[in-house]
Amino acid sequence: MNRETDHLKALGRKTAYRDDYAPEVLETFENRHRENDYWVKFNCPEFTSLCPITGQPDFAEIVISYIPDIRMVESKSLKLYLFSFRNHGDFHEDCVNIIMKDLIRLMDPKYIEVTGLFTPRGGISIHPFANYGRPGTKYGDLAARRFEMHQ
Repeated sequence: MNRETDHLKALGRKTAYRDDYAPEVLETFENRHRENDYWVKFNCPEFTSLCPITGQPDFAEIVISYIPDIRMVESKSLKLYLFSFRNHGDFHEDCVNIIMKDLIRLMDPKYIEVTGLFTPRGGISIHPFANYGRPGTKYGDLAARRFEMHQ
């Protein structure tokens, strides 16, 4: 095995899917290119959660983009984490903000944004957007500009 990835529990092992909200499944690895600013983008087209009022399923595409600093999220652990929302009841806006805050706590990225493209229910689709940039840095300024320009 690779010593750099020996600590990763989900990667390369039989997958155990959680059926409850499970931020503890998230794992990180070291960013090997800290001297560079670059974007990492995850597109998760099969996100599901439950309406907290009716218990009916909600479906979305979740888009996560971030500029890493020291730690990066491991993709299989992210998949398992997002899957853990399957039986979690929360409003669309809450899901997007919870995902962003959990990833901030996990990685402390320079910048991150999360968008939820929820499919229509009752003839209306909801697309919540949340972002964060490290305060007092150019990434905080980036967050303000991207939020201001968000459609």
